Amino acid sequence: MNPVKLDVPYFSQWETPEMTLPVLAEGAAALHRDVRWQNSGAETIEEYARWAVNVCGMACLKMILAARGEAHPILSLARACTTYGGYIVNEADASIKGLIYAPFVTFVRERFGLSADVRTQVPSEGIAEILSSHRFFIASVSSSIRWPEREPPGKGGHLVLVTAADEGSVRFHNPSGHERATQADVTLPLATFDRFFANRGIAVSF
Repeated sequence: MNPVKLDVPYFSQWETPEMTLPVLAEGAAALHRDVRWQNSGAETIEEYARWAVNVCGMACLKMILAARGEAHPILSLARACTTYGGYIVNEADASIKGLIYAPFVTFVRERFGLSADVRTQVPSEGIAEILSSHRFFIASVSSSIRWPEREPPGKGGHLVLVTAADEGSVRFHNPSGHERATQADVTLPLATFDRFFANRGIAVSF
């Protein structure tokens, strides 16, 4: 990525942001080629690959914490969140379920002193109102929002960090954007964002 000054620092859910297209093509196995995997805080590359496809929410949290000057490896955040029930790890089949919103809210309140609450049935035009009283909104969207010109297969399943909104547009960081234009400070018309938005998320403030 080109160095661009952002109001809120950007982090991908992969340690190498350019890994999105390989992951889409090959699955988590592609992450075994991520030469920066150790920056995640993972103990092995297998652990990194297993978790990285599930940590869009932790990438959002990492960006929030970075905005107030804190640096945390993404896997350290995920492990800590798991102790609160924010993720459920099934060792039998190596699956990971999450992010689960309510435990996440407790986690960030207790560990980082953040103000956070779950929001449901949020119309897209209501995001601006949320941001009038909260610094951030972690929004549930379809991961295919990286291709806003396409029709999504559904809504939800992926998390992005909304940093600004008004009556006509939404600006956000996407942890799994596939190129610079779809990663940091992505701005979409409200109607376009609405096609991907599942009308739920988490409002967060310092």
